[in-house]
Order: sequence, then structure tokens, then C-alpha cells
Amino acid sequence: MTRDLGFAQLDLDRERRQGLAEIVYGPGKTPAQVVAIVRELLAHNTGPVLVTRVEPADAAAVLAEVPGGTHHPDARLLVWRPALAREFAVVVVTAGTADGPVAAEAAGVATAIGLGVTRVSDVGVAGLHRLLARLEVLRAADCVIVVAGMEAALASTVGGLVAVPVIAVPTSTGYGAAFEGVTALLGMLSSCAAGLTVVNIDSGFAAALAAHRMAR
Repeated sequence: MTRDLGFAQLDLDRERRQGLAEIVYGPGKTPAQVVAIVRELLAHNTGPVLVTRVEPADAAAVLAEVPGGTHHPDARLLVWRPALAREFAVVVVTAGTADGPVAAEAAGVATAIGLGVTRVSDVGVAGLHRLLARLEVLRAADCVIVVAGMEAALASTVGGLVAVPVIAVPTSTGYGAAFEGVTALLGMLSSCAAGLTVVNIDSGFAAALAAHRMAR
């Protein structure tokens, strides 16, 4: 079932098919368009409604028209009707502080859709002892999301230390030869730790949705 809004064709059946309503990508949409979409999704679905990559001014404008939502500025996320937490534990790990915004999106989306989230920050391989000190936390998870830029060695390292699914998120952090995340992406895809799931550059959102599919 779809709803024609003129500027958008909403997939109102996605919650039934996949367990989540269509999630709204904010960039390129006016606040008025986001308001119209969110109202339709809230009216025709029962679970969480999310808008990603929202700038603060746009978030305020949308919330003024559609009450009951929450803005998470670090994650650039708007959330209505967050899901109750399920017994599926996700650990979001970052290599460096610069990877924080992407990790915040992954953690924010995962929390909003009902996954239990723990953050482990700034444990890149340049100081491997920092990661090893958190090994118990990683191994207790049902899924680990690794967020790393530069050469992205953290994903392979974590992949070799845990038995649970690992979702790798390359980020665009790093100097020239990092090629705005392409080097990290290729490093993760070429990992010797077999079985990693790799998502798009800077896409914490995609990592959270991959964890959601695993949880289901």
C-alpha cells in the first residue's frame, strides 16, 4: 500500500513486511515535506517513526508541527514512538573520537528501533591495549558495530577477537590517502577476518538496520 503525497510515494506496508516503518532521509526535503511524511507514517503504522540526518533548525521546525517526537542532535535524528528494548545487545565501537558522529547515528537508530546499545569509544589499534581492556564487553554482545576511518584496521581486529556478527562502518575521517573513506571501505571489504558485514561510508544508519535484520 502506498500513499501519493505528490512529492513522495510513501510505502505504508513496510512495517508489516519488515518490522519497521519506512525511515525518512532528511536531506533534500523541506521541513513541510518531512512534516507531511511523518504525519502519514504515524497515522498508518504503530511502531517507531524516524527521520535521519536532520539539521537542528529543521528538527525544531518539524517538532513544532508534529509534537511528541525527540531530537537527538549528536545522532542528527528525530524519533517518535521509540520501541521498547529487546534482548539483543549491540556494542558500537569507534576507533577514534572523530568517528563519533557516525557512531552516534548507529547507536541512536539502533536504540530507537529497540536494540540494546552499549558504546565503546576511542579504542583504535594505535593503542591496542585500550581495545583489549574492553574485550569482555565485546564478547558479551549479540552483535558488534565497528566504526573506523583511516586504514580501518579496527574492524579486522575486532572480527578476529569475537564470535558474534560484526558490522563494519567505514568513515570519511583521515588525511589525503584516506580518500574520504574509500581506503577504509576497501580495507574492511578486504578484511582477513572472514564474514564481516560492511556498509556504506559514514552510514551508521545502515549498520543499525543490518543489526535489526539480524535481531529478527
